[in-house]
Amino acid sequence: MMTTNQTSQGTITAVAANFLYSLLFLFGLLLQPLSGTQVASWRVLTMFFSLVLLVTLLKQWQHIFDYLKTLKNAKEWFLFILPTPILGAQIWIFMWAPVNGLGLEVTLGYFLYPMLMIVVGRFFYNEDMSLLQWVAIGCAGFGIAYDIFQYGAISWATLFVCLGYPPYYLLRRYLAVPPITGLISDLVLLLPVVLVALYMNGGFEVAITNHKLWYLLPLLGIISTAAMSLTMIASRKLPVSLFGTLCYLEPIFLFIFSIAILDHNVEEGSMLMYSMIFVALLIMIADSALGYMARKRDDRLHGYNEPQVGSFPPRRRLKNRRIKGVLAAHRFRKIKKYQQKIDKMTRKIEALHLK
Repeated sequence: MMTTNQTSQGTITAVAANFLYSLLFLFGLLLQPLSGTQVASWRVLTMFFSLVLLVTLLKQWQHIFDYLKTLKNAKEWFLFILPTPILGAQIWIFMWAPVNGLGLEVTLGYFLYPMLMIVVGRFFYNEDMSLLQWVAIGCAGFGIAYDIFQYGAISWATLFVCLGYPPYYLLRRYLAVPPITGLISDLVLLLPVVLVALYMNGGFEVAITNHKLWYLLPLLGIISTAAMSLTMIASRKLPVSLFGTLCYLEPIFLFIFSIAILDHNVEEGSMLMYSMIFVALLIMIADSALGYMARKRDDRLHGYNEPQVGSFPPRRRLKNRRIKGVLAAHRFRKIKKYQQKIDKMTRKIEALHLK
């Protein structure tokens, strides 16, 4: 069972990781005169070197090679490689959109993506959906339907983000690909593409001639590495439900950055849609938090009779008294229940004797 200290550290780490991922959203502005496509290419390149360094420090290469050895035939290799273009396209739009006036539309896609994944889980994996999740999806659906009715369409960038990630994760889950193995394989496959792109569109020349890029591009890699490292630490320290809940912070940060820094304005007609989606996100967070507290309560009840490692004797005595009280109350309820049954049977026997 995870301690309170671990949970606190994991929460802080997860918030920091989501904040760093959101900062990458702004790097297109800092890296000008690089174009959005050039920034995306440089991000893949710096992410590759950062992840190689991280995997080396964590000594994870053997785990990666062990998984790759499990791919036995052409079909499995095809399904393993198929998601790579999807991730490449998502990295591209994440870096390209803010410098081309579509930051808010991409942010909306990240708002919708968690809810779409829940629907995918329901219909592809028969996972149960809670009442609050149905309410959240209903709110988001109402907001989107209203916006489409108002303007006749929804941004292609929004659909590109929210519809792009589910196939990626479905394919990765189908082959049970570990996260680091999948990511470093994707970057290795994307590396020749981005090198050719940087050579063809002059990305190398711009980086060499502009002195500020000499430290901003390594900083892009450092932030990517830090975000990935903090995410891995948080995933180990936090329960899955709480970790998933905190991931909703990234679209909130992106929305704030789009309004406050990128100066993107929400159209008056779209305010209802954004309000409904924000309400849906809050409902999702509340649902995840309630689920986490329920599981934590169950774990605490199941852990009554487990040895209390590292606790002081007074705490053990307090727990023992609490356990005895719970058991005594349970025995009393059972005795009372059986006594009621006995009394009922006795009355029936007496009634038969009177006949």
